[in-house]
Amino acid sequence: QVQLVESGGGLVQAGGSLRLSCEASGQTSSNYAMGWFRQAPGKERERVASISRSGDNTDYTDSVNGRFTISRDNTKKTVNLQMNRLNPEHTAVYYCANLCGTSWSFWGQGIQDIVSS
Repeated sequence: QVQLVESGGGLVQAGGSLRLSCEASGQTSSNYAMGWFRQAPGKERERVASISRSGDNTDYTDSVNGRFTISRDNTKKTVNLQMNRLNPEHTAVYYCANLCGTSWSFWGQGIQDIVSS
């Protein structure tokens, strides 16, 4: 199994930035592609960004492309999400997860980000 713990959330004003980190433990996390998801109040959880096992390939949902950057450090077993030019629509609980085969199998507990106007 893999355990994932998110950190770095909080309150930020519109236009500001936040950097989320996800630290993995357990089975070698570098074996998995990783992703960041978010769930805004009253909405379904959606994938925000994902990154391949090597870190060479990344993918973003259209709404965050150019604002958010996903990266990973396999030596530290961390996956990061740099979020810039935030606005209140980015307020959500953010989760990291890893991809086992075709399923997002292991999830962190989530971390709250609030962007004030």
